[in-house]
Amino acid sequence: MMSDDDLSVVLGAGPVGKALTERLITDGRAVRVVTRSGTANVADGVEVVAGDVADARAAERACAGASVVYACVGLDYAAWPEKWPPMMEGMLAGAESASARFVFMDNCYMYGPVDVAMTEDLALTDYGKKPATRSKLTRMWQDAHAAGRVEAASVRASDFYGPGVSAAALGDTSIGRMAKGKSAQVFGNPDLPHSFTYVPDIARALISVANADDAFGQAWNVPNAPDRTMRDILTLVGADLGQEPKIQAMPKWMLSAVGVFNPNARELKEMLYQWERPFHVDSSKFAERFWSDATPFEEGIAATVPTYPTS
Repeated sequence: MMSDDDLSVVLGAGPVGKALTERLITDGRAVRVVTRSGTANVADGVEVVAGDVADARAAERACAGASVVYACVGLDYAAWPEKWPPMMEGMLAGAESASARFVFMDNCYMYGPVDVAMTEDLALTDYGKKPATRSKLTRMWQDAHAAGRVEAASVRASDFYGPGVSAAALGDTSIGRMAKGKSAQVFGNPDLPHSFTYVPDIARALISVANADDAFGQAWNVPNAPDRTMRDILTLVGADLGQEPKIQAMPKWMLSAVGVFNPNARELKEMLYQWERPFHVDSSKFAERFWSDATPFEEGIAATVPTYPTS
């Protein structure tokens, strides 16, 4: 258990990093945010430093004095296989040098294409580039923990949504377009149930794990509101905007066409399996140890929609 005087280092200042920083500040914690540029849109009084976590020495300097290091960094899809492993090694080195706990904000790609509920004990996949990369990262932090280098754990979120989220299924191409009066663009079948994670719930889960002595050496799936279809959720978005949702489902061939000009769209093809079958993340392990009251969609969507520009 950490005290209020302990320093929390947050690597990354995207939607999750920002939400985590805000919650840590509310909890009275000292926080340092690390970004490549050395800038971040955070509250006054939060220390912000520049650091490239792929450089182990830079990561060690950025993590100096930390009691816990939260890894909330992100990369464009196309860069994953090449750039993620050195970033993970750098982040682990930073936490190790500070004798800090390491909590990795992860997703559910390492489960791969499965037709069962995703639980933390499923075998790591070797499917594709991006899921296999997440499996590799999992082995890296697990090996570091097993070797006694660092106390490490991961918090696995499903597709997430919330204030500030842009590059996501419930992001600029769907909620963002609807806010501007346009049709929502979705991948795959919009009428299949899917687990979604609300960003502030991820922040809460990261802190819960960091504070628990018995949580390390393990992965933890974040609790979600009961699964809903994209159509159901976008209907909630439409209600908040005062409009009927217009949904444009993007087939695989369209992604192929767009991918000629957009590398990230090209990379999305590999992940279409998530939208071609029910996608359920089982968080019962987390719920039994910590909490289960995930934010309802009605509340999360109501807080999210006003954060998108209308023009």
